[in-house]
Amino acid sequence: MKRTLDLFLVLLFAFVFAIPMLLLSIVQKCVLGSPILFHQKRIGQQGRPFYIHKFRTMKLGEGSDKERLTGWGKFLRSTSLDELPELWNVLIGEMSFVGPRPLPESYKERYSEEQNRRHRVLPGITGWAQVNGRNNITWEKQFELDCWYVDNQSIMLDLKILFLTIVTVLQRKNINENNQTTRSEFLGND
Repeated sequence: MKRTLDLFLVLLFAFVFAIPMLLLSIVQKCVLGSPILFHQKRIGQQGRPFYIHKFRTMKLGEGSDKERLTGWGKFLRSTSLDELPELWNVLIGEMSFVGPRPLPESYKERYSEEQNRRHRVLPGITGWAQVNGRNNITWEKQFELDCWYVDNQSIMLDLKILFLTIVTVLQRKNINENNQTTRSEFLGND
């Protein structure tokens, strides 16, 4: 049933956002140049790696994330429009609309056994942790919320998370950790 919901939503979003994604791509090309998309290896279900696709929000080259993040990039992030290319990941079955957010492959060996349970399900564009603090909660709290989702997942919970995601995005809440440019790196457990 979850896969059916994902496919239905991908088709709906592809139809609704086809023209906006085309326009975003054109503006993206004009503002940041090529490449338009950012690709990064992330950890998927059962620890399998895959490439996530997002609209690029930073200039290429040297410098800190703060120096490379553009006004356009801030807009994309604050509206979550940078996430739209992840619809492809959902379509091909690497992600779901709802599940723990996929994190960089470099984190793979840093999880405790309990935290690693988050990989028992497909990663999501949004998740329980995203509607309960997003990037403004500790890593420990995020993993606790991710594991809670793994243990309690249902279609009704997914629908609730999708609704709460819309509210969170519209309110532009908890986009960055303590007003930082990007979230701090997960370094593992003490």
